[in-house]
Amino acid sequence: MSDYSKLEECLDYQFRNKDLIIEALTHKSYKKPYNNERLEFLGDAVLNLIVGEYLYTKFPESNEGDLSKIRASLVNETGFTKLANEIKLGDYIFISNAEERNKGRTKASILSDAFEAIMGAVYLESGLEVLKPIILKLLERSYDKITLDVLFSDYKTALQEVTQAEFGTIPEYKIEAAYGPDHKKEFEVSIWIDDKTYGKAIGKSKKLAQQAVAKIAIDILKGEKK
Repeated sequence: MSDYSKLEECLDYQFRNKDLIIEALTHKSYKKPYNNERLEFLGDAVLNLIVGEYLYTKFPESNEGDLSKIRASLVNETGFTKLANEIKLGDYIFISNAEERNKGRTKASILSDAFEAIMGAVYLESGLEVLKPIILKLLERSYDKITLDVLFSDYKTALQEVTQAEFGTIPEYKIEAAYGPDHKKEFEVSIWIDDKTYGKAIGKSKKLAQQAVAKIAIDILKGEKK
């Protein structure tokens, strides 16, 4: 496909150098002398910076730990795939026939990498100040709300799916302690799966603490699988 006008319309950006957009859309399976891996590397770094600055400004009361968690929930394969789907990026990527047969246009890894590459290409051609509003507009279109509660909401669901499949049970969350005055209380919550504890976390609400400890348990379970 060589008509990128709809994609550019979704981005609200027109590439001056069409070779750059072609490179950004070319998966390594396509067997060209170029692919999007270098632009993906650049895009990843720039997206981390832009999202980091956005969250720093949006959540002035949040500490470094919370900001890191929010950024991690946005700047990852799942987050980038969500943004890629928002601009229908799968319609434009160049992939091999084998990847086409394997439904490569809907694969999270391919979509996520292509999204990073497109953002890297915009940055390379036009710089940070042009790229920033493109990213922020996409974030606001893709998420109804960007808050700690909303962004962490998937961790508990994801963990429950894993534990039901692997242990035939669901996680149990226990409040271990509460700290601080009523208007500024924090909760410490532990997580138990199949009578084994997988860590503790502290949050500004019970819900946030549960989400944070669910993320810890997911990371531990992933580590055990390796």
